[in-house]
Amino acid sequence: MAKAKSVDVGIRPLEDRVVVEPLEAEEKSAGGIYIPEAAKQKPQRGTVLAVGPGRRTESGELIPVSVSAGDVVVYGRYAGNDVEVNGRDLKVMRESDLLAKIS
Repeated sequence: MAKAKSVDVGIRPLEDRVVVEPLEAEEKSAGGIYIPEAAKQKPQRGTVLAVGPGRRTESGELIPVSVSAGDVVVYGRYAGNDVEVNGRDLKVMRESDLLAKIS
């Protein structure tokens, strides 16, 4: 059985779920204009903090998750569920909600 990779964040995801800490929204536009708080968009990038062991097929074969703790990922604007653990705002989402891994 595969071990789940994680950083100690006080939460351990199940199956093919990952825990992501969203990166802060941009404070300044590319042209140097400061963006007011009301106009900021939800961040779509974050750092993976914990990864579940993977999902099982109908035959019982384990398919491991393709990201690991420490990876920076891109996800959909409204993907996952927001949770607060130890004063940190985190997102828990399925691996399929991730769009890309930034290298």
